Amino acid sequence: MAEAPSQPAAVVGPPPLLSVRGLVRHFAVRRGFLQRTVSVVRAVDGVDFDVAAGECLGLVGESGCGKTTVGRTILRAYRPTAGQVIFHINGRDVDLATLPQRRLRPLRQHMQMVFQDPYSSLNPRMTVRDIVAEPLLIHGVPRRDRDPRVRQILEQVGLNPQHMHRYPHAFSGGQRQRIGIARALVLRPKLVVADEPVSALDLSVQAQVLNLLADLQQRMGLTYLFITHNLPVVRHLCDRVAVMYCGQIVEIGPVSAVFSRPRHPYTQMLMSCAPATHPSKRGQRPPAVGDVPDPANPPAGCRFHPRCAYATSRCSAQEPPMMQITPRHLARCHYADELQLSNPASGA
Repeated sequence: MAEAPSQPAAVVGPPPLLSVRGLVRHFAVRRGFLQRTVSVVRAVDGVDFDVAAGECLGLVGESGCGKTTVGRTILRAYRPTAGQVIFHINGRDVDLATLPQRRLRPLRQHMQMVFQDPYSSLNPRMTVRDIVAEPLLIHGVPRRDRDPRVRQILEQVGLNPQHMHRYPHAFSGGQRQRIGIARALVLRPKLVVADEPVSALDLSVQAQVLNLLADLQQRMGLTYLFITHNLPVVRHLCDRVAVMYCGQIVEIGPVSAVFSRPRHPYTQMLMSCAPATHPSKRGQRPPAVGDVPDPANPPAGCRFHPRCAYATSRCSAQEPPMMQITPRHLARCHYADELQLSNPASGA
């Protein structure tokens, strides 16, 4: 097993739609009358990954690991502290991390976000027609073309266009999330960042929305960065999965490879919290231990070592690099090639 290079080797074929390199987003903690900086929260602390056109990459981890901050920093809701966000659009590469606002605005139609809460993400004083048409208005789509586009996208997400003059309170949670999806897709973007898009919905509605997202991806050629803490959802929808812990990606690879044999102890711990696929496996898995470390004061060495059953003195003294297990499967662990880990939820 070799240490992964900081930049991926050249490959034959089209470049990835999105390349994130060394992404950092820190938040200053200020106190006192003079608002002096007393500490820095390392919400995202050196993240690297690619997303190919038409792919769905799942970004998973416990609450507070930084996955939502990654999504918002990519879309420039937050300005990156450091790093690159290379977006391949119209045959050229654009670094979103350093782009001025006046040049960033025309690109926003190509990258949109679906938010977690369908209740707070929609303006209750706007009709469905106005909510979905707002991106068209902002990006200068002529008035005569807006209503046909709104009707078309509402039909595609499974809503009745005749209800476009109603207000959000007249719809259920699942229908509201479909409105949010319609708003994100009405501009026909290339990249969609979906931030926990089904976590606020009932289980039966979750399945419907997930199937809708998968269908829209096929029909519209969408690329997803799917942020979630729900591993079964990742297994159902995503092509690859990246596991985050305390601001860093600790494992990334194809869904089939990561779920059949995780290479980082944290990935195995996450899987131990997922529901077992067979009743006989219930109660046979080790419980999750410890708490997520303070991102303002992360542990030295491997950030997971205080909670890791396999940690050695090397883990507390030396930060592990991202190691290449296979060309597409990488893990940030000193012993990724030695540990015999399995997926507890499947009993493998």
